[in-house]
Formats: sequence, structure tokens, C-alpha cells
Amino acid sequence: MRDEVDDLVEAWGRERGDLDLAPVEVFSRISRLARHLDLARRDAFTAHGIESWEFDVLAALRRAGQPYELSPGRLLRETLVTSGTMTNRVDRLTARGLVERLPDPHDRRGVLVRLTIEGKAAVDGAFEALLAAEADLLAELPDKQRTHLAGLLRSLLAPFS
Repeated sequence: MRDEVDDLVEAWGRERGDLDLAPVEVFSRISRLARHLDLARRDAFTAHGIESWEFDVLAALRRAGQPYELSPGRLLRETLVTSGTMTNRVDRLTARGLVERLPDPHDRRGVLVRLTIEGKAAVDGAFEALLAAEADLLAELPDKQRTHLAGLLRSLLAPFS
């Protein structure tokens, strides 16, 4: 079975036969899959009234377990954004009623960010829709190949962790 990447590699091979094009065969496909995943994420999140960045924050709080709250510093580590960006995001999510700020009982100067009932419903619905879309993207692969692919991708990502 040929795809557009095969055509791309073939064309580059004609023009630059002196180069090892093996990375293009892998990363061009990953890049194309990433575009499809981005579209699936956007559709899943839009259907539940949230944006991608909102999902990232809400999902971090949801994964924390009850009472679904984290300090702003922990949210920074979970979402890999700057403190200024996080402050802006929490402000916007608070204004939408998806999170609330509470005093930290262990630090009088600190606050905690907690998921509201509305925020929990939004992130749960979006996550379910995302999982369904991701399952569709993987539908052509048998379980054994999915497991193998996940392991290969884990190995590729390991140096960046």
C-alpha cells in the first residue's frame, strides 16, 4: 500500500539520492497524523464548548483526583506553560465558571485552583469525544500493532523526557 509520503520520498530520492531519506519516511507520516489528531482534538473540544488550552488545564485538574484541585505551580508543571500564561488561563477559566480559586489551607499566601462541576462535565465530555476520535484514527491497526506502535513511539520520545 503506497501513500503520499512514498511519493514524496521517491521524488526526493530522484533529486537527492545522496541523502538517507529514512527519517522522512517516519516523520512525514507522524506529521500528517499529528494534523489529523489536531483536527480531531479541535472537533472534540469544540463540541463541548472548550478550546485546546482549556482542556489542558481542566484535564490536569481532573487527573489530580478529588477534590480536583492543584496549586498554580503544579498546574505550570502539568501544562508546561509560563506563570503569566497560567494566570491568564486561570482568570479566563474562572470567568467562565469552569474553575475556582480557593485559599490554600496549608499556605496563607497561596491559592488552589479547583475544577467546578461545570468544568468537570466539560472536560469529561471532551475527553470521551477525544477518545472516540482517537479510536477511529487507530481503527485500521489491530491491537498488537497498536501496542507495538505505542512502544516504538515511547522509545522515540524517551530522550526528551
